[in-house]
Amino acid sequence: MPVDRLLPTDEAYELIELTRAIADKTLDPIVDAHEKAETYPEGVFATLGEAGLLSLPYPEEWGGGGQPYEVYLQVLEEIAMRWAAIGVAVSVHGLACHPLATFGTPEQQQRWLPEMLGGATIGAYSLSEPDAGSDAAALTCRATATDDGYRIRGTKAWITHGGIADFYNLFARTGEGSRGISCFLVPGDLDGLSFGRPEEKMGLAAVPTTSASYDDALLPAERRIGEEGQGLSIAFSALDSGRLGIAAVATGIAQAALDEAVAYAKERQTFGTAIIDHQGLGFLLADMAAAVDAARATYLDAARRRDRGLPYSRQASVAKLTATDTAMRVTTDAVQVFGGNGYTRDFRVERFMREAKITQIFEGTNQIQRLVIARGLAAR
Repeated sequence: MPVDRLLPTDEAYELIELTRAIADKTLDPIVDAHEKAETYPEGVFATLGEAGLLSLPYPEEWGGGGQPYEVYLQVLEEIAMRWAAIGVAVSVHGLACHPLATFGTPEQQQRWLPEMLGGATIGAYSLSEPDAGSDAAALTCRATATDDGYRIRGTKAWITHGGIADFYNLFARTGEGSRGISCFLVPGDLDGLSFGRPEEKMGLAAVPTTSASYDDALLPAERRIGEEGQGLSIAFSALDSGRLGIAAVATGIAQAALDEAVAYAKERQTFGTAIIDHQGLGFLLADMAAAVDAARATYLDAARRRDRGLPYSRQASVAKLTATDTAMRVTTDAVQVFGGNGYTRDFRVERFMREAKITQIFEGTNQIQRLVIARGLAAR
């Protein structure tokens, strides 16, 4: 069922309605087949790009939508309600546009931003490595400065849209220590760049996640974003926004699971009455609904702080932690509502449960979120 939203402008309401119409027409009819077959949905991102849904929070002068973050996140939730993998990939694309949009030179922005924000190209984020996840300062992939640019050697991991994206934000070592990381904008067809076999994942199967290998790949110096050694600050500046994206996706998964559970509970009858009318199950659904509403409220609070230029790092971690734990709990309860049917692949709730799990892990595990929150409290 459609979520009753509180939005700041009439334009925002129209945007949500557009998103729902596209998602219902383009995403919902094909999601089950693609997720089951683990096949990539060709053309879907072009459709979203043509509708202007891929880069909503960026300035209109570069091809973005000029929307506040609280609106963008609700669009992301609507997409994720129909197809979590697409919601994640849209969030990652927005994250991949951030370094150039925020730290690029005017010349770099004029050259590359319009097609990135206008939906002509899809981006990916390349920060993690096989032995460096949340500990980004431990990166070993190295970019060595030469007269011709940078020679890049090393391996990156867990890249959403790996092998398909048109560009990658690469974070590689140019010096020593935490201040020895730099940021680069890498074209997907760079010589010396290759991708591993897609990971066999528990969920989000329709959009590939791969490793990437750089074998003396030569990248022009003009594709470095920011100064040498500025990479980690660039990466960290985007992580709070990325966490809010995952919070919105997780809320969308939870809302979809709740909707399926309510619909089933209205139809399924035991002892001569719909199971939703049994108090034990009705109270379970009520708890699920309260949890979803609370998750949405946390990400909207953080987004509104972001839109007003207020500090929001702790609130972003709270939102990511709350929304993703909620998604795991609500999807598990949705399977319970379906009983034995929920354990089969004949119904969507088992997929929602598998998809919810990864939201507790990427963009910083929920243990890392607790660490961020605790440090924020200690610093107050």
